[in-house]
Amino acid sequence: MANPRIAEVKTLSCSASWRNYYFVKITTEDGTVGWSEFDEGFGSPGVGAVINQLSAKVVGQSVMNHERIREELFGMTRPGAGGVVGQGLGAIENALLDAKAKTLGVPCYELLGGKMRDRMRVYWSHCVTWRATRTPHYQPAITNADGTRALAREVRDKGFTALKTNIFRYEDGKILGWAPGFARPFEPGLNAERTMINGLREHLQIMREAAGPDVDILLDLNFNMRTEGALKVLRAIADLDMFWIEFDTRDPQALAHLRARSPHPIASGETLIGVQQFMPFFKAQAMDVAIVDTPWNGVWQSMKIAAAAEAHEVNVACHNFYGHLCTMMNAHFCAAIPNLRIMEVDIDRIAWDHELFTHVPEYQDGHLVMPDRPGWGTEPIEAVMLKYPPLVSHGLMGPPRANTARA
Repeated sequence: MANPRIAEVKTLSCSASWRNYYFVKITTEDGTVGWSEFDEGFGSPGVGAVINQLSAKVVGQSVMNHERIREELFGMTRPGAGGVVGQGLGAIENALLDAKAKTLGVPCYELLGGKMRDRMRVYWSHCVTWRATRTPHYQPAITNADGTRALAREVRDKGFTALKTNIFRYEDGKILGWAPGFARPFEPGLNAERTMINGLREHLQIMREAAGPDVDILLDLNFNMRTEGALKVLRAIADLDMFWIEFDTRDPQALAHLRARSPHPIASGETLIGVQQFMPFFKAQAMDVAIVDTPWNGVWQSMKIAAAAEAHEVNVACHNFYGHLCTMMNAHFCAAIPNLRIMEVDIDRIAWDHELFTHVPEYQDGHLVMPDRPGWGTEPIEAVMLKYPPLVSHGLMGPPRANTARA
């Protein structure tokens, strides 16, 4: 069996219109290239610096020994484990998996035990969010309730069976977003006031009416309120038909308290790294669905998280709002685990997304169709990336947006 050694590890990036895409490229001595995608715009500046600092420890090792390499790097970085360090390790692991699978001539899911499903049900994520808060990057822009209705109908008409939205309300004919957990607006108390809660209920009712009774609706509250506020929201929408409520917190007991009082399933975990961070939430029976970010964790480590979730009777979803390579990394994970709930995808894309990758995901009847190409099944195209140089100010650290408001 071939046992190629790693000759080079490098990071690359390009503009994704309002944020950047970031990639790891691992090249072996025989010319095999393994790719992964990571992110620095979702509160994680510096992941690339971690990867570049660790690359010297990776060069010269066998690409087949991804678990050994990851554990060695973890040992070297143990005092600063998690955070951007953990994400750097995850990005290296994912590129190693791609290179190993290509060396063997198989899709990555074969390394994970083989696929359990050929298609994964998906939900249309950031539905309204991108078109309302990231203009002009996504079109047509949404400025009012009519735009929301049109998009909800579009989801249904294009054959998708689920959508996820964020916190919005309507005032003087305009749509207003609310994300104080990300300092937009700046309100460190994270207090959920009546105006916001009533407006959110109206937003969900508008989407339900337009999408119809057969489209599942998911709501993401993120880190935008404390437990008290989340409880108020749950009471206010108790009678609505919701697939899940997504809520982020660092406190397993607080989330368990919320879940015990929620009429809707609770999903959480997208910012956790490693089995050790997930375990207190599993032990507290704090979530119905564990959301795993495979670019952050590494797909191999994510399989361990999914196994721990299954042992606690918890299903798993992936956190996926990056580029097409991340979607395919998540797809291989979702295809291989038994306890999959649903898969997150962003259907709204920037204008040049299709140019950047050798293949884009294929969707049929609200499902992602699993390809059988070697590795992750898609790669970024370096020549195209050069056409779109990375932005200096981007992502959550980018310039403020105007269409957010206080409750």
